Amino acid sequence: MRRFGLIVLILLLIGTGVYLYLNRLDRAEGTAPPIAGAPPSAEVLARGEYLTKAADCAACHTVPGTNKAFAGGVPFRLPFGTIYSSNITADEATGIGNWSDEDFLHAVRDGIGKHGEHLYPAFPYTSYTQLSRSDALAIKAYLFNLPKVSQPNRPNDLSFPFNQRWTIGFWNAAFFKNHRFQADASQSPQWNSGKYLATALGHCAECHTPRNRMFALQHDQELSGEELQGWHAYNITSDKVHGIGAWSDAELASYLVTGHADGRGSASGPMAEAVDNSLRFLQPADTAALITYLRTVPAREGKLPVSVDPKPAAALASSDYAPADNAHADAMGAKLFEGACASCHQWNGKGQQTSYASLLGTRAVNDVRGINLTQILLHGSSLRGEHADIFMPGFGDAYSNTEIAALSNYVIGHFGNKQGTVTPDDVAERRKQL
Repeated sequence: MRRFGLIVLILLLIGTGVYLYLNRLDRAEGTAPPIAGAPPSAEVLARGEYLTKAADCAACHTVPGTNKAFAGGVPFRLPFGTIYSSNITADEATGIGNWSDEDFLHAVRDGIGKHGEHLYPAFPYTSYTQLSRSDALAIKAYLFNLPKVSQPNRPNDLSFPFNQRWTIGFWNAAFFKNHRFQADASQSPQWNSGKYLATALGHCAECHTPRNRMFALQHDQELSGEELQGWHAYNITSDKVHGIGAWSDAELASYLVTGHADGRGSASGPMAEAVDNSLRFLQPADTAALITYLRTVPAREGKLPVSVDPKPAAALASSDYAPADNAHADAMGAKLFEGACASCHQWNGKGQQTSYASLLGTRAVNDVRGINLTQILLHGSSLRGEHADIFMPGFGDAYSNTEIAALSNYVIGHFGNKQGTVTPDDVAERRKQL
C-alpha cells in the first residue's frame, strides 16, 4: 500500500508540474502595428476609446437598451449553460476599479482574473492575447475614465463540470496559445494592420470560425462560418461562392461601415451589433487594411455552406406589387408574406422605403436552413444605418412555429430559388435564443 501511495503521489506531482508548465505565461511583447485612428503620439484616452470600439467591448459588456455602459450582464447561451459578462467599469466594489495594470493585462491577455481564477473563453482572451501592452493599457485607461456603474456580476448558470473554473487550465493547455502579435515581414504594413485588427482587436474568428466539441476554434477552418447562439456567422474567407471572394472592395467597405451593401444584403443580429458598436467607427485606412487582410484568408467552403443565386427567377419575374408564378410557393407562406412583408420588401425583393430592405443577393434568404432568416422573423432586427436607424419588427408573438416555418420556406424559395428546410421544431428551438 505504501508503494502504491508513493506511485500515486509521484503521478500527482508529475501531473501538477505538467499542468503548470502547459499553463505558463508568455510575457514577451510582439510587434503590433500602429492603428490609423490611434497613432502612438495620440492622447492616451482618445487612443483607448478608438481601440475599445475596434475591440467591440460594448457588444459583450453592455446590455442593449440600458444606460449602464460596460456594466456587464449580457448572457451567452452555450450548450453547457449560460455565462454572463462581467462589470468592467471602474467601480471598486463591483467592477475593476481596484485592478492594477498588471491585473488588467493578466485578464485580457492571459485569461486569468485578479484573484487567480481562470476566465471562461467566452471572453475572447484567446484573441486578445495578441494585443500589445500599450494598446491593452490604453483600453484600460479609457474604461477607467468613464462613469463608474455599481452593478454586481450575475452568477453564471453552468452545469458540472463546466462550473469548475480550474478545469479551464486543461482547456488552455490544449487549445490556448499565449502570445503577442508578430508582424509578418513578408507582408505589407497595411496587411499586418489588417491582420491585427481582424485577429487581435476585432477577434473575427470568435464568431466566424467553426468550433470543435470542446468549443475550441478549428483554425484549419478559419473564418469559414459557424452557428453561434442561434445565429449563422457567415463564411468570410476568400471563397468566391461561399465566402466574400466575389465581393468588391467597395461592397465590403460599405457592409463594414454601414451594415449594408447593394446586392449583398444588410447586417442583422450579432453582425449588426458589431457594425453599430465597432466597425462603423474604424478610420477608412483601417477598414481598407481589414479588407486587404481578408482578401488573403484561404478560400474554404465551410461546414454550413451557402451559395447565393443573384437572379432568382420568381422574384425577378415579379413586380413591385404582385408576385409571379413560383414553383416553391406555399399557400400559407405566400399569404403570410403578402400580409406582413410585401409592403416593405416588395414581391421583387428590391425594398420600398430603403435599400436596406432589399432581399436580393442576401445570404439569409439563400440559406435553406433559414438560420438567420427565422431569427429575424421571430425577434426582429435593428441597425444604425448610414442616414437613419433601420428597424424591422419581430413576428414571434403573432405567428406560430408552423407559420414562421412556412413563411421562411416561402421567402427562401421566392428570393433564393431554393427549397427551404425550416421545420416548426427548428423555429421552436430558435425562439429560445431571445
